[in-house]
Amino acid sequence: MNLSVKLQKFDWILFGVAAALVGFGLVSLYSSSSMGDYTNFFRQLIFFIISILAMIGVSFIDNRILRENSLLLVFLYFICLILLIGVFFFAPEIRGIKSWYRIGPISFDPIEPTKIILILILAKYFSHRHIELYNLKHIIFSGFYFILPIILIFFQPEFGSVAVLLGIWIGMLLVSGIRIREFIAVFLVSLLLLGIVWQFLLKDYQKKRIFSFIAPQEDLLGEGWSQNQAKISIGSGGIFGQGIGQGSQTQYGFLPEAHTDFIFSSIAEEMGFCGVLILLSLFGVLFWRIFKIAFNANSNFSRLFASGLAIAIFSHMLINIGMNLGVFPVIGLPLPLVSYGGSNLLFDFIGLGILQNMKMTDS
Repeated sequence: MNLSVKLQKFDWILFGVAAALVGFGLVSLYSSSSMGDYTNFFRQLIFFIISILAMIGVSFIDNRILRENSLLLVFLYFICLILLIGVFFFAPEIRGIKSWYRIGPISFDPIEPTKIILILILAKYFSHRHIELYNLKHIIFSGFYFILPIILIFFQPEFGSVAVLLGIWIGMLLVSGIRIREFIAVFLVSLLLLGIVWQFLLKDYQKKRIFSFIAPQEDLLGEGWSQNQAKISIGSGGIFGQGIGQGSQTQYGFLPEAHTDFIFSSIAEEMGFCGVLILLSLFGVLFWRIFKIAFNANSNFSRLFASGLAIAIFSHMLINIGMNLGVFPVIGLPLPLVSYGGSNLLFDFIGLGILQNMKMTDS
């Protein structure tokens, strides 16, 4: 297929809406930098440019290299495991978590490439066995790919990413055609494992964080501070917001992590309900384009990868917005494509680049 035909098949709407979501984040970062430090804004702008180049580059690499080369996927999987193990020895501890490598002024989160590789592996595994998912052994075996990364990420500890990985696995099982009986069995086993984790593995401060979600009013100046300030920010935005650079909670530092975990609250405060509606509409268009590629794909591998990527992005979005609204505990997940963070942005665009290639070659 020549270049002009590929460019015609390139999903410019998908690219445009992803860029618009990044633009939302950049506006919010610029606003929260109005006190004079624009470092995060300019770094994110550079990350955005790099991510676009990565997306374009990946979109022109034939996805059959991934679809037909099991050894390559296994090799990349073990590279991710090595990187996840390495954070325990080489990553700095930040707020009790060892999760990112520091390379000069840049941080690298190995969880992000791990998500993409796991989606690719599961897409390949299920695409060859989708008519055999009535066999419980395939469900159990597919879980083995996830259990090692989940254990390593759990002990960092990074509970938000654990929740996303579980969401990807269960979501892709459902998309692949798992029967209700097997799904209930998986759900019950998951509940049992969560009970064991709570009783024997969670530390007191981790349980306290979850309790603060259940009753944040009991510790307004401690664990419940973040969510209460987030809800105040959202409520104070009204219909049209207080204006870019005018949000009192954001500008005076009452809203913690306004550039990452609580960027949704910052947007709601300064852009109001209208801004939030536009933001959510952009996510809606993003998911529409992803699922359109899935429905039009000629291979189960492409359909499953598209579904897995949508599940990953949706899980991030749902948990992050839930954290901001106080319906989920604060577990440190960014809003995809919007929050500050180079690793998350880069690998989201790489995932979209793989998807673009599938559209150009499979549909």
